[in-house]
Amino acid sequence: MGLVIQKFGGSSMADPDRIRAVADHIARTRRRGDEVVVVVSAMGHETDDLLYLASQVSRSRPGREMDMLITAGERKSTALVCMALHDLGVEAHSFTGSQAGFLTDGTHTNAKIVELRPERILEALAAGRVPVVGGAQGVSGARDVTFLGRGGSDTTGVALAAALGADACELYTDVSGVFTADPRVVPSARRMARVGFEELLEMTATGCPKPAMRSVEFARRQGVALHVRSSFTWEPGTWVREEDPSMENAVVTAVTHDTGDAKVTVQGVPDRPGIAALLFRALADHDVLVDMIVQNTSAEGRTDISFTVPCEHLELARRSCHERAAELGAVEVLGDDGIAKVSLIGAGMKSHPGVSAKAFEVLAAHGVNIEMISTSSIRITCVVRAEQVEQAVQALHDAFELDRPVV
Repeated sequence: MGLVIQKFGGSSMADPDRIRAVADHIARTRRRGDEVVVVVSAMGHETDDLLYLASQVSRSRPGREMDMLITAGERKSTALVCMALHDLGVEAHSFTGSQAGFLTDGTHTNAKIVELRPERILEALAAGRVPVVGGAQGVSGARDVTFLGRGGSDTTGVALAAALGADACELYTDVSGVFTADPRVVPSARRMARVGFEELLEMTATGCPKPAMRSVEFARRQGVALHVRSSFTWEPGTWVREEDPSMENAVVTAVTHDTGDAKVTVQGVPDRPGIAALLFRALADHDVLVDMIVQNTSAEGRTDISFTVPCEHLELARRSCHERAAELGAVEVLGDDGIAKVSLIGAGMKSHPGVSAKAFEVLAAHGVNIEMISTSSIRITCVVRAEQVEQAVQALHDAFELDRPVV
């Protein structure tokens, strides 16, 4: 008998039929001989609906009250799944994040787990019950309800798997695994049978939406095996584990893209020590998330600094740079929300030269201009025009033959 954590996302819980299907799958897993701990998200688009509702009644939307509101969606889901399980003859108990033992810091709307005390979950398992835990929530040291942020249910599942010593954490969603590219952009994209944590972390950081990057990092740190699968087909999906050092890695594993960033360029900055420090300290003080950074070659003692930020931070970033422009001696601050990123990911890049050259040649052949470049040992990211990003993804996917099964 093993122990499995099964996490079900919002699409898996969208309506009564889906909830009954989830309960049936949990019951089947139990009949197979495994113990199960379940983590559920809010139904369908309920979190979005609650956020919209909050915007209609309040301009201030205090973080403490937002957390109390948003986490209500997961509590509703836990009770409904337990009811469906009882109808199938499976005893189940619902738990909020605090009841399940999730202690967090006090950062509202994006709290971090600081400790997990799963005594009540262990008691339920010992009594032969299925614990059903509300995802993405916990309680702070000040005894306030906290929300772990978007994708937090994945982190809840991984944290439980680590604390309970589970054999695996199954993340059920509306796609059947992790693909070599977004199937909506590249119809020939291939579902991967397995992928390493290092590669998946780069993929989730550069546009792959599922699973949540934070949960992948947590799983890697705690050594939790992940299984990303579909709750609509129940077929085997993608296993995420530490790379086998004896295996030969594919040169390129996947192509990802992200249309959620914008570019800021600070022109005519004096090329002297301390200027970049002043610029990026101001951005940090305004809580602006900065990703790619490029500084051009100096000409006549001046240079341009460009960087990318999430689109929702663009105006804040421009305002921050304008406030410091006089102190920096900058000429002008420009914002551009018409960009996108396309990335090649692959652990095999470490030992195979020429990947960058081939990627740039492919983009050039398709008339795609590269505005910025960033690399790691297993990633190449290019900033291109947003209207060309899907063409770039398809071209790179074809050029590196990612639709072919890995031998």
